[in-house]
Amino acid sequence: MPRPDGRLTHELDPQDRGPQDACGVFGLWAPGEDVAKLTYFGLYALQHRGQESAGVAVSNGNRIMVFKDMGLVSQVFDEGTLSSLKGHLAIGHTRYSTTGASVWANAQPTFRPTAQGGLALGHNGNLTNTDELEQWLAEREDESQLVGTNLHDRMPDKRAALKDSTNDTSLITALMSTFNDCSIEESALQVLPRLKGAFCLVFMDEETVYAARDPQGIRPLVLGRLERGWVVSSETAALDIVGATFVREVEPGEMVIINADGLRSVRFAESAPKGCIFEFVYLARPDTTISDRSVHSVRVEVGRQLAREHPVEADLVIPVPESGTPSAIGYAEESQIPYGTGLVKNSYVGRTFIQPSQTIRQLGIRLKLNPLPEVIKGKRLVVVDDSIVRGNTQRALVRMLREAGAAEVHVRISSPPVKWPCFYGIDFASRAELVANGLTIEEICRSIGGDTLGYVSLDGLVTATTIDKDKLCRACFDGVYPVQVPLAARSALQETRTDADGLASSWSSAGAQDALTRP
Repeated sequence: MPRPDGRLTHELDPQDRGPQDACGVFGLWAPGEDVAKLTYFGLYALQHRGQESAGVAVSNGNRIMVFKDMGLVSQVFDEGTLSSLKGHLAIGHTRYSTTGASVWANAQPTFRPTAQGGLALGHNGNLTNTDELEQWLAEREDESQLVGTNLHDRMPDKRAALKDSTNDTSLITALMSTFNDCSIEESALQVLPRLKGAFCLVFMDEETVYAARDPQGIRPLVLGRLERGWVVSSETAALDIVGATFVREVEPGEMVIINADGLRSVRFAESAPKGCIFEFVYLARPDTTISDRSVHSVRVEVGRQLAREHPVEADLVIPVPESGTPSAIGYAEESQIPYGTGLVKNSYVGRTFIQPSQTIRQLGIRLKLNPLPEVIKGKRLVVVDDSIVRGNTQRALVRMLREAGAAEVHVRISSPPVKWPCFYGIDFASRAELVANGLTIEEICRSIGGDTLGYVSLDGLVTATTIDKDKLCRACFDGVYPVQVPLAARSALQETRTDADGLASSWSSAGAQDALTRP
């Protein structure tokens, strides 16, 4: 039973959940260090990437111990639990589910016995060819000659465990466990080339930590150095927290192996970079570095670009904290309009297992943000936010600012309109629910009640990253998917909804259609 933390939930308005990332992963090999506690602090730094469950696997060289539960990192672990996890290598995971239910069976790291020993694995991303992989798994299990009576006896349990767990991670470990004559490294090199979609993996046996990144490098994964070991993490911010020095990114299509023999690198696929542009918009911490670019600096530059593209006469620029803050700073700098704090955020809004009452729900956004009337009264405001998904939050926000005395409310968004779902590990709304589909920008502006509305252009956002457009995944903005999406996703890419005139509309794009057949 998850332990409630008494915090206010980010799902106060279930009709307008923001984009959620799939997971954060962390791993280290560090003899002489308290690896369980270092992993705990690494996961704590990655909490923003997943708030449903957390887990750590630790090995002392002889056996792997796994502890995981539902809830935030600080809820799942305490001093006694961490002290019991002894060893010199570990991996950790914090999860938000984009595939599979939010239940204990899907918490990670997953553990599976193999013919060569134990295997624990954590995964950030989303696979797009699970049907093909499940068929391959069935073929492998039919052909496989299991070693030893005990393994044979446990085969039904193994299949039952896979059936009970509905995430991609269990499928990967199940496939790797079928290569009975191979080491974990050799098994991984058999399986990794067959995976399609976005995946950053950390996994381990009793003696070695492994990390692997998909050929497109859609999700971030970095390598760091400790005085007595090595660290891998979803973001550089977690390296800073545990005192590790950033070395480099794990390359797309690369697997890193860390053990007593040192660090080795093996390439399992050619690199074809398509890093997720939404990491710069919202997902990553501002103190993280991606592709040698400071996320904070990119967001400030996006704000400057937004001011150039959508200027307006106003008295004050305010952010929607926290993700809108860097771009609001950039907008104020470029426009020469004063920057101020007009909204106060409740810093303790997080996951909860206490269901809000209807009265609490009606308070809505005020439980997360509260205006400062003395700052905004009589002012013409520029309000900078990172994105609009369904529009409910912005509608409530504009109304709240007007009630607090704002003379005008000009909404500026530091990303282009989100028009397409993500199949690579971000839980957006379905295409039919995205407000940018079927409505013009002017109609969206009227819908949320703003005086004006401006989104940064896709070209402007790309320019701010200083990364070549062809090396970025922009699918949520332009529908051009770099990796083939599941056939079951056809309905998500061609959906019907009611447009502004009440007429039935459907959409598809050349990019999205191509993604259904792209290899």
